[in-house]
Amino acid sequence: MTWSELDALQREALFTSPSANDPIRDAAVEIVETVRREGDKAVFEYARRFDEFDGSDFRVSESDIETACLNAPREDIAAMQLAIGAVRKFHEPQGLSDSSVETWPGVTCRRRVDPIRSVGLYVPAGTAPLVSTLIMLAVPAQIARVPEIAVAIPAGPSGQVNGAVLAAASLLGLQNIFAVGGAQAIGALAFGAADLPRVDKIFGPGNAWVAAAKSHVSMLPGGPAIDLPAGPSEVLVIADGGARPDFVAADLLAQAEHDPLAQTVLVSIDADIAAIETELARQLAGLPRQDIAAAALEHGKIILASDRKEAIEIANAACPEHLIIQTEAPQEIASSVQTAGAIFIGAWTPESMGDYAAGPNHTLPTGRAGRAWSGVTVESFQRTTTLIEASAGGAAAIAPTVETLARLEGLDAHHIAMTLRAQGGRNDG
Repeated sequence: MTWSELDALQREALFTSPSANDPIRDAAVEIVETVRREGDKAVFEYARRFDEFDGSDFRVSESDIETACLNAPREDIAAMQLAIGAVRKFHEPQGLSDSSVETWPGVTCRRRVDPIRSVGLYVPAGTAPLVSTLIMLAVPAQIARVPEIAVAIPAGPSGQVNGAVLAAASLLGLQNIFAVGGAQAIGALAFGAADLPRVDKIFGPGNAWVAAAKSHVSMLPGGPAIDLPAGPSEVLVIADGGARPDFVAADLLAQAEHDPLAQTVLVSIDADIAAIETELARQLAGLPRQDIAAAALEHGKIILASDRKEAIEIANAACPEHLIIQTEAPQEIASSVQTAGAIFIGAWTPESMGDYAAGPNHTLPTGRAGRAWSGVTVESFQRTTTLIEASAGGAAAIAPTVETLARLEGLDAHHIAMTLRAQGGRNDG
């Protein structure tokens, strides 16, 4: 399709991601609400029904965590350690800071930064155990000094958590690991059930049931916050005539293999589309997850852009989770796109680099939420409190302004509360 030939409504519809259908949303909400009513019993019943869990405790023992690390191949451990180091190095300079300013003579206003007291990290481990997700979530939480970190990981058919994920947990020093997944895990973290703690904020991707459950609990009175709007993974590749077809195809497939609903978009500025399609077919044939990738590619899109300016317009409209730029002077395009979750600049920067070991966080907004949301950072695990302290003289100094504004709004008690302080301040003076 050609971008210039589409009207505003067609352009808007082009990037509307498929979302969980009503039955999935309804089922997820039912699970969460049952957990809220019935607590432990419901969590165990759903775990048995959906995951064939037959244990009496979801908590993974410290010995199992340590054993997984000891049994993991040394090259796997080395790769995890290097990735943890890079992610830590990127995130360490982040974080909010305390500040203090005297806004009026005798009136001091401060901002204090505290870690969120408790967080739940959800790590998918179904068709693909996401070791990288545990690293991406745990490292900034630890840098922010979150005192309580609980990790929910779906168990496999044997009832055991994937060994590689447990090995990563050991390297990260995590101990509160729970072998439970799905909407029931989100409910358990939201309300505190089946030994999982009630947390203040839930992080992590998941399937449609998990995404719907997170959305639901975040809207409940007193419910936990969530990291960001989550949906199917997305990639938009901008390629021109100089782009290597095999690189472009590989980047599209790297997202397509995540999920049948993954969004793959190629924006072509005179790219060799025929060669790219040939490469897609060739590389797809060799993928173990080719059925998943093929399903995603079926609803993938190729958009023809007349020039760089139009390609930038498309990228800003799409707000992609991942933007890959394989063009001449890619930095120029990158500097003009303000809505992407993460941008991968140049032919030698595949999105998979960011998924695993480059350093930036791979937990990013989807579904065009990039217009207002950012990816997970250390700040995501922090909160601020403002503190105001006035002397008697400060109260007298600020009083006329406060009293006038209170009168304008017709709030007499506000006026009185300030006036009493002002009188006391003048008397003390």
